[in-house]
Amino acid sequence: MSNVLTTAALIVAAGRGHRAGDGLPKQYRALPEANGETVLAATLRAFLSHKGVQHLCVVIHPDDVKLYEDSLKQLSCIDNIEYTFGGETRQESVLNGLQALSKQAPKQVLIHDGARPFVSAELISRCLTGLGSAAGAIPALEVTDTLKRAEQGTITETVSREDLWRAQTPQAFRFDAILAAHASAPNLPGLTDDAAIAELAGLPLAIVAGDARNIKLTHEADFTSQAPNLLPRTGSTLLPRTGSGYDVHRLGEIGSADTILLGGVPIAHNQELIGHSDADVALHAITDALLGALAQGDIGDHFPPSDAAHKNRPSRDFLAHAVTLATQAKAQITHIDLTLICEQPKIGPHREAMRAKIAQMTCLDIANVSVKATTTEGLGFTGRGEGIAAQSMVTLLVPAPQTQGASQ
Repeated sequence: MSNVLTTAALIVAAGRGHRAGDGLPKQYRALPEANGETVLAATLRAFLSHKGVQHLCVVIHPDDVKLYEDSLKQLSCIDNIEYTFGGETRQESVLNGLQALSKQAPKQVLIHDGARPFVSAELISRCLTGLGSAAGAIPALEVTDTLKRAEQGTITETVSREDLWRAQTPQAFRFDAILAAHASAPNLPGLTDDAAIAELAGLPLAIVAGDARNIKLTHEADFTSQAPNLLPRTGSTLLPRTGSGYDVHRLGEIGSADTILLGGVPIAHNQELIGHSDADVALHAITDALLGALAQGDIGDHFPPSDAAHKNRPSRDFLAHAVTLATQAKAQITHIDLTLICEQPKIGPHREAMRAKIAQMTCLDIANVSVKATTTEGLGFTGRGEGIAAQSMVTLLVPAPQTQGASQ
């Protein structure tokens, strides 16, 4: 093995997982419908199969050596895996792992929770690409639910969700920088992930689109085959589905804002889009296409325009709801194609920003999001500048329905 590695992965698997109920620590439990494969084996497999990762270090509990070795038996190639023992806290365990990796001298490291077995190759690549000139890059999902603070069972405050994100792993770092940050960090209960320790050290961190399917198995119910968060395993039969969406919003005189929203991106314009919500015609078309692929009706079924609660509601909420429905259906969104039909504004200068925003909201790699624009050569309501239309196609992979037996 080379004395210098480009990328190593540190898998943190030393916890006891008390919230998962009695039985084996959750990382050593079998995944439902996975032919006995453990959570840890599935997690390791994701990194072992990624061409950008050359070495793995697994942090385990001293009592779990036999369980760890049994999990490795489920993998075909384990030459580039080592293990070390964890500490009393996650923070101590990560430091132990980083110190064990220091003899390999990797340039960068991915730190990942051993109980997140559904991490995709695309997400790993996105984290590594996100490093760029930053010291770290973390995947995160935008917060779309209303947040409440409560004391003793009583709500005391509504917390703004603007600029709030739900952090995930793997988190990618320059190895020397995160090792130094961990080595100098105080052991505080608020430092619940490695990004928090990097922030404390003043390291610049980038954010990349997370993946709603990259869940952390936490509770006992997560290990039942009926758990809505569990995904179809490799080898399950997945069938393609395609949904289409179409939406139109009128353009009117400028109101209080001098921008319109298209694909989640504010764009300067001398008119405003009229609608019950924020009138983002692009996100509406994508949402309807996703709901169509899921055979779950349309936006109006889920967010009736007659309901005053949805007045001026951000369209990203509609799309987030559809993405959640896809996750619950164990469906994988694989591609989004969007076409905007308008004379103005010109879409070209904003195309990449829209692709990035839509990818972020749907947990897709930007390579799987297409944004196009066209005009109607001056014909019709779009040609006259009276409105903007959008159409979208969304492709999913969904589990094949279980056969209940031939009909008689």
